[in-house]
Amino acid sequence: MTSTEQKKIDEFYMRKTLSLALRGTGTTSPNPRVGCVIVRNGEIIGRGAHLMYGQAHAEVNAVHDAKGDVRGSTVYVSLEPCSHQGKNSSCAKMLIEHKVAKVVVGIIDPNPIVNTRGLTMLENAGIEVVTGVLEEESRWLNRGFIRSMRLKRPWVTLKIAASLDGNIALKDGSSKWITGPESREKVHILRSENDAVLTGKGTILADDPELTVRDTQGRTPIRVILDRKLNTPLTAKIFDEGNLIFFTTKEASEEKIRAFKDKNVKIVKLDVPKEEQISLILQKLNEYGVNYLLVESGAGVTSSFLSSGLVDSISMFIAPKFMGNGLHCTEYLSLQNMKQAIKLKQPKYHKVGEDLLIEGVLECSPEL
Repeated sequence: MTSTEQKKIDEFYMRKTLSLALRGTGTTSPNPRVGCVIVRNGEIIGRGAHLMYGQAHAEVNAVHDAKGDVRGSTVYVSLEPCSHQGKNSSCAKMLIEHKVAKVVVGIIDPNPIVNTRGLTMLENAGIEVVTGVLEEESRWLNRGFIRSMRLKRPWVTLKIAASLDGNIALKDGSSKWITGPESREKVHILRSENDAVLTGKGTILADDPELTVRDTQGRTPIRVILDRKLNTPLTAKIFDEGNLIFFTTKEASEEKIRAFKDKNVKIVKLDVPKEEQISLILQKLNEYGVNYLLVESGAGVTSSFLSSGLVDSISMFIAPKFMGNGLHCTEYLSLQNMKQAIKLKQPKYHKVGEDLLIEGVLECSPEL
């Protein structure tokens, strides 16, 4: 068999692992999403995915699913098998014990506890190891995990719903509904794919949103509210479900902090200058196990996040309508010249009902 033929075979099975790994979307953080298939004599005999944080890893599930003995088989896994004992035992050790012949890996684990140690264990046991198969796709699959390991922050996606002239509301604050029902359903899917969704107090006061997942399957993410004085009404719908974090400042009174805590809300005080607050928020959310953050807010928070240079990707829904003299989505973003314009790399365009969805990674987003 030629190297080109073997590469095609390896990529075929690696695509299967990536598809399996997606089953863990929204449920595995702070762990990565991982898929695994076991192949013997050209036939898949076992499939597995890491489905939830704290539960069995993909390799373990694939071995348990396997039809017959996995001895002498080839294992395809989207991320390097772990080498350490954590909530689960070492997957590299398990594969060695089952005497597999070959392990094909998408990417090396960026976790410094692992980072090639799993591969070294396999090679020292006489197992053939191949790395870098569909590496780009494997990195994209775990972009949030890579951000967490390398930069100690989540992958940040900014969601915007606007008119053709870039407005997110009329001057009186009216904003329901700019986009169509298909776009709103897609937003619920986006929420379910992220570990947390963030908005500002202004959006709570204007729209009284729940920020839950309702129109699709999936769990509601952590809801994160930026409210420097804790002026969010305690009757707001956001309190109807748990898993709430409020980021506030020293301007919030102790009386309000106690009242919010009585609602089972986690309060985090930001005792840093305003220009450092977004960076600290992302760091704190990472400490709480958030690999993927969706920012779904008004012009103020949207402008602040874009100004910070800490947004990785955009999901912008554009409705086929003009709203005239309204509130622009980047109302408070001030640039000095065209060289400072914030650009997308290789944007993608999708029709969602009557709306247009533009998605892309910002040029300022660090390479994975």
